[in-house]
Amino acid sequence: MKKQPRDHPDAKPSDTPDPVQDASAAPIDRLLAIMARLRDPARGCPWDLEQNFRTIVPHTIEEAYEVADAIERDDMAGLKDELGDLLFQVVFYAQMAREAGKFDFADIVNSLSNKMIRRHPHVFSNTPIDTADAQTLAWEEQKAAERAAATKAPGAPPSELDGVPVGLPALTRAAKLQKRAARIGFDWPAPAPVLDKIGEETAELRAEMEGAASPERLADELGDVLFACVNLARHLKLDPETALRGANAKFDRRFRRVEALIAARNAGGKLSIEALEALWQQAKREEPKGTP
Repeated sequence: MKKQPRDHPDAKPSDTPDPVQDASAAPIDRLLAIMARLRDPARGCPWDLEQNFRTIVPHTIEEAYEVADAIERDDMAGLKDELGDLLFQVVFYAQMAREAGKFDFADIVNSLSNKMIRRHPHVFSNTPIDTADAQTLAWEEQKAAERAAATKAPGAPPSELDGVPVGLPALTRAAKLQKRAARIGFDWPAPAPVLDKIGEETAELRAEMEGAASPERLADELGDVLFACVNLARHLKLDPETALRGANAKFDRRFRRVEALIAARNAGGKLSIEALEALWQQAKREEPKGTP
């Protein structure tokens, strides 16, 4: 009788426990085994098998935002789950890279460990750094040195803007670009001139609107307004993404209250903009004092 391979469904169980089912296994080893099983060509999940690096990217971005959402809502139980989902994305990339013979999860962890040691010489060596500001400066200098050492396109001159990912959310990327430019002094000295710049850009947008400009021209001028607003946020030491998320949450809360007020009135048809504005102001007044 032909001997069945160990992983054949009819094979007798061996003394070696299945790492997927073995709750006593190291948690990360069990997770890696689960991911490998999901990508197994013979008995894996069809959806997981169809994925590649590019198709997973949108899911990774979504999971990162869900982590941020759980933190915003102070939902610690949800945060635990969302961090797990984000970790699973890393494991997914690592498994696909392992299959391609590029790197594996251990390589990712070792690379990260080496980077953290390299970027914290005041912790892991005898280099003294006494303040958080000095640490930030040393961190940025180390990152700049790493960027300079990285392989670049032939003939491409180095730039302070190297390494700022194009795929970042636009507000975040704008802030990072501005921070990089500020390293060589290309920056406003204080918030007030930035506020003036916003007024200038707004006036240019208004002029284009009154001149019946093309959608491309309007988008260009609106982009300038948004870029200047990000600059103001940076000078106020605020994160523009966080500020806008707060504004979104506030609008969501107040608009839902307006809808409730409309329903309570049993008003048929659409209300005028004046009536809706009055309800909006009522919703604002009803909020507890100090509500952001």
